[in-house]
Amino acid sequence: MDMMTVEQNGINAVPAAERRGTPRDLFWPWAGANLSLFGVAFGVYIVGLGLGVFPAIITGVIGYALSFGLVGLVAIAGTRSGVPTMTLGRAPFGYQGNKLPAVLSYVSNVGWEIVLVTLSAQGGAAILKRVAPGIPGTTAMAACFAVAALLTIVIGVYGHALIMAVQRYLTYAFIVLTVVYMILMAPKLGTSLDTTAGPGGWVGAVIFAMTLLGLGWVNCGADYSRYLPATSKPPSVALWTTAGGAVPPMVLLVFGVLLAGGDPKLAQAAGADPVGALAAALPTWFLLPYLLTAIGGFLAGAIMDIYSSGLSMLALGVPIKRHYAVLIDGALMVLGGYYLLFVSTSFLATFQAFLAIIGVVMAAWVAVFLVDMWFRRAGGRSYDERLLRPGAPALNWSGVTSLVVASVVGIGLITSSDPNIARVVGFLMSDQMRAGTFGAANIGVVVALVLAGVLYFAISSLTPRRSG
Repeated sequence: MDMMTVEQNGINAVPAAERRGTPRDLFWPWAGANLSLFGVAFGVYIVGLGLGVFPAIITGVIGYALSFGLVGLVAIAGTRSGVPTMTLGRAPFGYQGNKLPAVLSYVSNVGWEIVLVTLSAQGGAAILKRVAPGIPGTTAMAACFAVAALLTIVIGVYGHALIMAVQRYLTYAFIVLTVVYMILMAPKLGTSLDTTAGPGGWVGAVIFAMTLLGLGWVNCGADYSRYLPATSKPPSVALWTTAGGAVPPMVLLVFGVLLAGGDPKLAQAAGADPVGALAAALPTWFLLPYLLTAIGGFLAGAIMDIYSSGLSMLALGVPIKRHYAVLIDGALMVLGGYYLLFVSTSFLATFQAFLAIIGVVMAAWVAVFLVDMWFRRAGGRSYDERLLRPGAPALNWSGVTSLVVASVVGIGLITSSDPNIARVVGFLMSDQMRAGTFGAANIGVVVALVLAGVLYFAISSLTPRRSG
């Protein structure tokens, strides 16, 4: 498929003639999407939970590996079927029942698009004000936001082939510029941080790391692997997906933690403006390359999200072409970005709340999806082609029930520093639990993951297996 031709495949199974490449090709899109300098801020965020340098690194690496390992497993289903992730969700949830997780997936993708283009605008404006102090701050922010949003939408419209090519070259550029950035910032690194959090803080850091990375991508895992030949080896598909998505961010995580250890004040500044804060100590000559690195990294993630959000919209049954769905997603991205840039007063609190709630729901979803995939593999059954049309089974109560119950329980066991969102989460905890170790851990994410998988396994084992 020519990368400068608009992709015509939607949620249909990719024809065998168009399926090519090897599992290692999956490294590049996932690395590009997660190799932004926001990964440095993630390390700062984890330190902010009260962990010292080495506990923060250990918990972050564990959370990254566990969460993106789930994405790798989901990617296997794409290779087997040639169908995108949220369409495959019709198997465990039913054609109509799948609309609930498809809506949630859509919200997750669009939410991440909004966050990423917002960060592009914030960082770009902060750096432009140093390069050209005469430019009004609002003008600089609006210009950076417009460029980031436009590029994201255009590349998303062209689709899979262009995305795969762009992500590869962006990754090359990010590696070079990020190494230069790390060398310049090396004198500020340190390990002088004490651990003030108890065991709950350690658990909470692992869970937070999972929500920062892999749990935000599980609903996209099959969207890129579906173009590989069906004969691709599943372990290789899972390995290269996990390696691309988790290893580069681990390097940035370690750097961010050490940076916070050398300059603790940086953590507070990065909470409000990650890119601008991390650029404060850079020499002027590197600001433009840094700007390109920062914005390019966010764009790489936003491009992946806007492509997958378009596929989620089609999985809802909206009767439009994929590229038109991307245009609608782009409009929502612009509106949401405006809110975060010019209305919201606490980016970090809003961002953490979004991550926690979406993390719970996506954890429950991926548990049901993977248990269903295991059932199919164990039973020698493939994904039924009826998944692609309304004739598929309408509702799989075992999947829907497991998702809803696990999500409600999980949301009842998380906390939020956003006062508005705090009113609707944590309802299964007492005030003492919210304020203590249990509340700090946001254990609801893991509870949702385990509970959904156990429920679906139990209910499905007790009901007759269908062919869909």
